Amino acid sequence: MKKILIVDDEQDIVESLKFVLETCDYTCYCAYNGEDGLKLAREIMPDLIILDVMMPRINGYKISRLLKFDAKYKNIPILMITARSQEEDKLIGEETGADEYITKPFDLDEVVKTVQKYLNTEEK
Repeated sequence: MKKILIVDDEQDIVESLKFVLETCDYTCYCAYNGEDGLKLAREIMPDLIILDVMMPRINGYKISRLLKFDAKYKNIPILMITARSQEEDKLIGEETGADEYITKPFDLDEVVKTVQKYLNTEEK
């Protein structure tokens, strides 16, 4: 079973993502701030990370950068979620290694489709 790490400081977002992804047979791990998210990512080696940008302690950009520049974690797809949809934010997201950029409010079905795009393909 594929493991997904969800990192967002908004509990309702985490809960709704967890609920919909678990119905698709993914195992979800949750963190509510950047620090815990980074620690958990290193502990569980998830197959994919859904990461909010604006969070206390360490923001999503920094986490993405730390993981993507570490050979051990660089192949984990990161879906960056943000309420900021400006182009410059997307560019920062891409520079920090995020694989996808999803803006809030998002459609849960779209998120699931994006997750499946990364996890249902066999070796890239």
